[in-house]
Amino acid sequence: MKLASIHYYPVKSTAGHATDEAEVQPWGLAGDRRYCVTDESGQLLTAREHPRMLSCVPRLDGDTLTLTGPHAEPLRVVPTGGLSTIQVWRTPVELTDCGEEAAAWLSALIGTPVRLKWLDDPTRRPVNPAYGRPEDRVSLADGYPLLLTTTASLARLNDWVAETAAERGEDLPEPLPMGRFRPSVVVDGADRPFAEDEWKRVRVGEVDFRVTKGCDRCVLTTIDLATYAKGKEPIRTLSKHRKWDGKVWFGINLIPDAPGRIVRGDEVVVL
Repeated sequence: MKLASIHYYPVKSTAGHATDEAEVQPWGLAGDRRYCVTDESGQLLTAREHPRMLSCVPRLDGDTLTLTGPHAEPLRVVPTGGLSTIQVWRTPVELTDCGEEAAAWLSALIGTPVRLKWLDDPTRRPVNPAYGRPEDRVSLADGYPLLLTTTASLARLNDWVAETAAERGEDLPEPLPMGRFRPSVVVDGADRPFAEDEWKRVRVGEVDFRVTKGCDRCVLTTIDLATYAKGKEPIRTLSKHRKWDGKVWFGINLIPDAPGRIVRGDEVVVL
């Protein structure tokens, strides 16, 4: 198997980028999800409720973040505010505010008053102790440092989506792109779809990872990345073929054993 692509998302729930290589840090890929958007009270916001967040394209140049969007000139962000504690799902985390200009820029894009926050110290947030070790950490990703998906599983899912449409007399849909699932790493050459369900440890290039659990999927996967409109797929079809424990599943979550570097084309080995 080979590493087909690598992806990172500088601001949680906004546009991501593909890259040819990346540094794997204990809490995730370098530059991945160190920023997030909150409302004025500090409540975490995502594209689940505000799909226009996906039209924000954040770019990192060293430690400098630049925001680009369809509504205004690009904005260079310099975190200058004080620390405040917000809830990242069930975990309280101290984040640094990124100032009034960033808040105004994003508020105009999203259509509601918001703030941009920065996780200046990525060692602050522990992984769910039910699936990780006491020393494991994660940035502002939903739960774990990396998410792995496979091209074989997406191909099977797209076949199922087409079958569902045919059964319902609907037009044949365009295949879902992998970007709907916001992976960190995509693997090509798995011997069968959803083989990753059974993996316990995996090596990508020089980096070894523990598999914590499968990834349960939410409404974010139903948002069209071009129009930002919500649809029924893939949740409708995953509910038919990949539902257990009251959730639907696609991809697996990873924790690195140690830092390292991964490169597109690296060999991927199940340990």
